[in-house]
Amino acid sequence: MEARVVGVDIGSVARGRFAWAAIDAPAPSLAGQGRDPETAVQTLAERLAAGGRAALVLEAPMSVPVPAADRADGWAALGRARTGEGNRAWSAGAGAGALATGIAQAGWLLARLAGTIPGVRATTRPDRWAAPHGPRLLLAEALVSGAGKPVPTAGDPHAADAEAAARALAGRLPGLPRIATDVECAPHGSLNLLAAAALWAGMDLPADELRTDVLVLRARPAPYAAAGERREGDGRRP
Repeated sequence: MEARVVGVDIGSVARGRFAWAAIDAPAPSLAGQGRDPETAVQTLAERLAAGGRAALVLEAPMSVPVPAADRADGWAALGRARTGEGNRAWSAGAGAGALATGIAQAGWLLARLAGTIPGVRATTRPDRWAAPHGPRLLLAEALVSGAGKPVPTAGDPHAADAEAAARALAGRLPGLPRIATDVECAPHGSLNLLAAAALWAGMDLPADELRTDVLVLRARPAPYAAAGERREGDGRRP
């Protein structure tokens, strides 16, 4: 499948910790980069406006497990890690902070995109995205941590994380229409925060996805560019 995949490293915009990177799959080369949410929206809108498919992959927890409420002691499992997260639980330390920032930034990105491309249809399910007449925007999560966390160098760690997030999905597109998730909320129910953000933003997204797992892709970091190196399509300021 041909698609523009935009990976976003969620982080403080004021402190310069937000970054995005785009790959026009199936080509492996980097198609663009940027350091602000508006340019991330515009690179997605460009592909959608041309009738193509696009994917937004956020490097922040985008689903949370909710234990069944049919038992009085179900609360005991609240806040536990998702299956596959290991010691990088969504509810602990940096994960909780990224979740809070991610919800706000996902909401803005999707609302801005919905205003730029009215009527855009979105999904968090790869099989629906891959269908011939399915939604043209896929929403997913990347996990860039632990063994997949880049080691800081003279390069930009936020740009590297964003590129790793984009490549995590782009590299698995040959597996469509089904791509296995690396993290899931099971055995608990899933509260799909990406679906909630898309619906809040006014996007056309199936309401049943509020209770389905988000596609989570464990990423491997992309190499850093040498300090000061500029790549074609780089939206960063000199």
